[in-house]
Amino acid sequence: MRPVAAADADLPALSRSVSACIACILELEVSDVPTPPAGHPEPWTVWSNWLGGRGLGLVPVSDPRSFGWPGPWIALLRSGGDGGLVAGVAYGSPPDLAWKPLAGPEVFEEVEAGYLLAPADVSLWTPIGAAGRRDRGRVEILALAGDAAAAMTVVARATARAGRGLVGDRYFDGRGTFSNEHATGVDLTLIEGEALDGLVLPTGRLAPEEARRNVVTRGVDLNALVGRRFWVGEVECIGRRLCEPCAHLQRLTRPGTLRGLAHRGGLRADLLADGVITVGDRVEPA
Repeated sequence: MRPVAAADADLPALSRSVSACIACILELEVSDVPTPPAGHPEPWTVWSNWLGGRGLGLVPVSDPRSFGWPGPWIALLRSGGDGGLVAGVAYGSPPDLAWKPLAGPEVFEEVEAGYLLAPADVSLWTPIGAAGRRDRGRVEILALAGDAAAAMTVVARATARAGRGLVGDRYFDGRGTFSNEHATGVDLTLIEGEALDGLVLPTGRLAPEEARRNVVTRGVDLNALVGRRFWVGEVECIGRRLCEPCAHLQRLTRPGTLRGLAHRGGLRADLLADGVITVGDRVEPA
């Protein structure tokens, strides 16, 4: 944990203090962490997206006043100035404030909420950036769905648009279940064919398109592409975070899908350029 100077004083106090706390806990420069501007409707989505690109997330603390944790976490405190919230770094069991990025009168007893920075799976988490053992592969299947819960249709090729997704897919027009104009990682989803090969459910196997990912790959370690630029054919992409399975996917498929694809559910990515993706195209780091 390394204290840092908060961002520009013209930015909102909550935004400045949360960004500084994240930088402090991760021992980064505050300029490395996004600081949402005034009026941003979803600042927590910005931080969650950025952390997701590093294999991390924000876990809400249910009872922050009694949260005993032998490590740093973000405490949200009622500000004595304008009555809004500001962040500080809490620590210890029992907990108390270890550091505040802004000079204010707030004390730990004024804590109203808290967030712990944590990996999705401690045993599997490693710092992002190291190449996987399988860093070259190909597109085995392409699939699109026109609406949120519609069946996926297998296609031979798809047109990619930077910042939008694949033409004809529900996320291209903002109709996906998780569509959000402030979110990243919704342009393109990928999953390894090897993960689906190993998914044996009580009711049988899933067809590849039933996984509801746009691209089924073969031969490449998708988890290793989180936070990295990579190519799918002629289209440059960037891996944002793991595409973990969820209750929605299990409702649309079969019991056991959520557990069976945990940490093997694929990759959420954004498109950095326009182009065409075709079955058989290479998938490899940029």
